[in-house]
Amino acid sequence: MKIRTYEREVPKIILGCMRIASKEDKEVDQLITTAIDNGVNFFDHADIYGRGESETKFAKSVKALNLDRDKLIIQSKASIRPGICYDFSKDHILKAIDGSLKRLNTDYLDFFLFHRPDPLMDVNEVSDIINSLIETKKVKSFGVSNQNTHQMNLLNKYCDNKLAVNQLQMSITNCPMIDSSINVNMDNSYSIDRDAGMLEYSILNDITIQAWSPFQYGFFEGVFINNAKFKELNIVLDKLSQKYNVEKEAVVAAWLLRIPNKIQVIAGTTNYKRLNSIIKAKDILLTREEWYELYISAGKKLP
Repeated sequence: MKIRTYEREVPKIILGCMRIASKEDKEVDQLITTAIDNGVNFFDHADIYGRGESETKFAKSVKALNLDRDKLIIQSKASIRPGICYDFSKDHILKAIDGSLKRLNTDYLDFFLFHRPDPLMDVNEVSDIINSLIETKKVKSFGVSNQNTHQMNLLNKYCDNKLAVNQLQMSITNCPMIDSSINVNMDNSYSIDRDAGMLEYSILNDITIQAWSPFQYGFFEGVFINNAKFKELNIVLDKLSQKYNVEKEAVVAAWLLRIPNKIQVIAGTTNYKRLNSIIKAKDILLTREEWYELYISAGKKLP
């Protein structure tokens, strides 16, 4: 029996636009120009980023730079009503998408993601939402953020258009899906399966994992690069950055890209020089030994 070869069919780096709302127009222009000049044409948004201002600033920059919309991949998310609830209702989602389309100055989204799970969702209503957006050509493909495999299976059972993306927090220091896949049948904290086998599920179901906060530890506790709390990790990062002649950020992103799934790294930086450094990860292929060395130096243990 022939084994299917797994092919990478997705851009490796995404520019996350969460923080551009606070930047000057010229800074946003420089950031987007750096992305485009380095082959990064995928941009991640959400209706809550800058309370919509991030989408507005992005659209302004796209117009100023005279970029071809059809050569861009634009993604947005909705459902979070800050401090109130997560809302998958048809009324809220459709209004949110219309708002994003207006702010982004576009007729369609390449991807729309349901932002975090909503325990009160009506799966038939979500199916209606997706069908409506497909029929009106407002969205091409759909996904979720921070959902486990059972939640994705539930939606896929009732929706004709299968989910293509799951956006999850993932880094060398925050990778429970890696931890649990290594510590199978072990009686330790690393064996806890927090996402119901998402690592394997993504390959089996052709799901792209978009890794957010790839340079953060904890839940927005800080960056681990050049952080004294992660001395051993930074020693290894120093060594590999010298070997590959790149900044540490590129090595960190390359660690994620080495995982044989469809992984996309969301670079949420607003510094164009740092973005340029991160993008270089596309050209690095860490050895198996280097990948494990980084994993262990982050405080992980192999059983």
